[in-house]
Amino acid sequence: MPHVRRSEYPKVNSSYVLEYVEVIHRHHKRTPYAANNFPVEVYPWYCGNEALFYYGAPLPKHGANHSANTYWRVYTPSANPLAPPGFNGTCQFPQITRGGLDDSWQHGNDLYGVYHDLLGFLPDKYDPDFVSFRVTNNVITSQVASMVTSGMFGGEAHQNLPLLVQPPSIDSLEPAYPCLAANKNFSTYGVGSSHSGWTSHLKAASDLYANLDTICGVPPTDPGFHMSFDHYFDNLSARLCHAKPLPCNVSNASLCVTQAMTDQVFRLGQYEYSYLYRDAGARTLEYSTASYGIWVAELAQNLQCAMHATDSADTGNRTSSGIRYRHNIAHDGSVSRILSLLQIEEMVWPGMGSEVVFELYKRKVNQQYYVRVLWGGQVLKSSNPTLGIMDMLQVEILVAYIDGLVGQKAKKVPSLCSL
Repeated sequence: MPHVRRSEYPKVNSSYVLEYVEVIHRHHKRTPYAANNFPVEVYPWYCGNEALFYYGAPLPKHGANHSANTYWRVYTPSANPLAPPGFNGTCQFPQITRGGLDDSWQHGNDLYGVYHDLLGFLPDKYDPDFVSFRVTNNVITSQVASMVTSGMFGGEAHQNLPLLVQPPSIDSLEPAYPCLAANKNFSTYGVGSSHSGWTSHLKAASDLYANLDTICGVPPTDPGFHMSFDHYFDNLSARLCHAKPLPCNVSNASLCVTQAMTDQVFRLGQYEYSYLYRDAGARTLEYSTASYGIWVAELAQNLQCAMHATDSADTGNRTSSGIRYRHNIAHDGSVSRILSLLQIEEMVWPGMGSEVVFELYKRKVNQQYYVRVLWGGQVLKSSNPTLGIMDMLQVEILVAYIDGLVGQKAKKVPSLCSL
């Protein structure tokens, strides 16, 4: 997906100084989730060209013993008579694929090409007092982070590099914190609801569903595949992203999913995300505010801390955190909620690597702060008249907008999430 790159980057004029950057993007391409695989897949999926490392090690200051760099290798012995559902092979479902790892490295390298090479903002070497990286409790985001950091800082990233992660029960980045009111709101109009705004497209696509079910062996009563097009979308897009053939029927090799069917699935998937996060009206903003309010409150606080740190440094009295670049690796549901909160003019399903960037600038003339928001590497356009084209927006406007929705330090979220 498009992201910040030197060749397309809209550079700000020299009357502004870049003071802080916060990036959030979806992980890169992966195998499908196991629940999105068909009951029987006609060909295997191998991941022998990469390794997923899982190990613990004492930090250098806390022990002299060294750990081995151990990784998982998926196998099924001949003595095991059971076959896993879905794809056979050597992959985890999900895992970031070799292609996804390379895309992750390139993403980091592209960001470094702008914020270091073009703008001189990032340091030459990895500096934990200047930059931080954050992931969710889903391991695929850590798989991406290992390549992004290497793409940015090369050999410097091969040292021990911390990835910030919040406890799984309250993680605001994924998000994973409980929000019963948001879930109830979503259930009145979204996936699984009986609202005509949601069910109409499913009914209209009944012939497509029947054809896909017959070819792919999915029971028509399977709720996961039939409450939305998410499962079919994930399965088919993962194949095409990795240049794999579209599926055929297990018993009839001439009965296959066509590109036209696949394009229909993709269009319906785009419709669903637009409906769920924008087109269903005020409920979408209410849902995203409650379910992602903590992360945007953290963003507002980070912007304010960056301003305070800069002003303190200007007077020779730096007292706040020196972190000036924060990088968050998340999921489609994370990015979708941000776009919903910002009331983006045109909503889409965020693809692999989809990125939102918040840049904080200080104007030299009046010493005032401004924020620019980039979506897909270009200035984000909001349909909210207060936000509008988010290019050099006074930072107080964005912070006040966020505080108005969720309160300072997300103090409104507990009540927004309560039934």
